[in-house]
Amino acid sequence: MTARTRLLDPAVGRALSALSATAKQGLGDPALAELVVIRASQLNHCAFCLDMHLAIARESGVSEEQLGLLAAWEEAGEVFDERERAALALTEAVTVLTEGFVPDEVYARAAKHFDEARLAHLIGLVVAINNWNRVMVGRRIPPGGYTP
Repeated sequence: MTARTRLLDPAVGRALSALSATAKQGLGDPALAELVVIRASQLNHCAFCLDMHLAIARESGVSEEQLGLLAAWEEAGEVFDERERAALALTEAVTVLTEGFVPDEVYARAAKHFDEARLAHLIGLVVAINNWNRVMVGRRIPPGGYTP
């Protein structure tokens, strides 16, 4: 087994997978979960994760319109509802910490649409996909390796 074939220590991989699965399940909305992980993966330029999660999103019933306009969700009119917009804003704020913190107004906006437990799962999901993006980009894993 080469160093590139083995992405992570198996225990670390299981832990990351468990975090991802727990966060998705706790969020309770598979389609929204996929929008969140795709948006973070777009920001992180992770082709492997984009390829994988676009397939899962389609299986979860996310529309082609939403997938096509996700990178411009703020300008997409009513393609995304307020709950989705709040989740996507929080996803971007947690993914790109250029200001050092998630802005209070972004957090408050999300807190209006998600109870405390679902908000914690949403943040956990963003943290999980950011970890996976960094593994796959860091290891230069190309798209195409995901099979459902």
